[in-house]
Amino acid sequence: MIKCGAGAAIVLIACGFATVRFGSGLQMPAATTRDGTLITLSRYLREPVPDVVLVGSSITFRLKEEYFATPKLRNLALAGGSPLTGLEIVANQPQLPKFILVEANILARSTDAALVERYSRGDAEPLFFRPVRAAVAAYEQRLHAPRTLEQVAIELRGLLTQPPNDFDNRVYADRALQQLNAEDPTDAVQFNAKRIEELIQVLERRGVRVFLFELPCSEPIEGSRYAAVTREIIHAAFPDSIRWLRLEVNRSELRWADGVHLDERSAVIVTQAMERALALAR
Repeated sequence: MIKCGAGAAIVLIACGFATVRFGSGLQMPAATTRDGTLITLSRYLREPVPDVVLVGSSITFRLKEEYFATPKLRNLALAGGSPLTGLEIVANQPQLPKFILVEANILARSTDAALVERYSRGDAEPLFFRPVRAAVAAYEQRLHAPRTLEQVAIELRGLLTQPPNDFDNRVYADRALQQLNAEDPTDAVQFNAKRIEELIQVLERRGVRVFLFELPCSEPIEGSRYAAVTREIIHAAFPDSIRWLRLEVNRSELRWADGVHLDERSAVIVTQAMERALALAR
């Protein structure tokens, strides 16, 4: 038992060192969508407050942070979630980013109250597991070192030189269109638009600038019942054009996996358009 105790103490000391040395910038690989959400939010609470935060659904989730040249940017969009969840969590923090960008495409989903409660306490990760998690993350990063900014930039430039990928997505696009035409989001979007307005008022009193944005979808999807109702309600709630980031893109260059979610090349194009719009807004 003495040997066991000594061994455990050595491991914990080593893990403690790993936490101090590596813990703030490491994250474990995600095994599931929910795991990825928890890691993303835990990372946001652990690391220094960024200048720019994106909140949204799986549509914005496709805009990976590495696609952005903007430093100190975090994407808190939640696959399968609501923009309101990320917005609520950010609003509940003692320190806030300078800019928050809110996706306005998917607004019928309710706030994930469990996530908001968990990540509004300021310490969502049990203290006991931090050293172990940091040690494992350090080992993982040693095995699979992240790409440098220069490597990422070269890959993105190469991706943009390629022509659009005209794969046949009709089965998925037709299914998505059928679902969006079958749903009437009026009540949910009206409720959530009001809540977004309340949160924006709170955030801007604390010095944050909040912008709304709409990501482009395929024409049939943008003409769907769900999209039309959502667009009408949210623009009526926020009619001031200064509130919106206008994304200028050549739509003929864009492609979607299912009519809704951008493919990788298109996500890079839209990301660059978002950065240009944010630069003008600044």
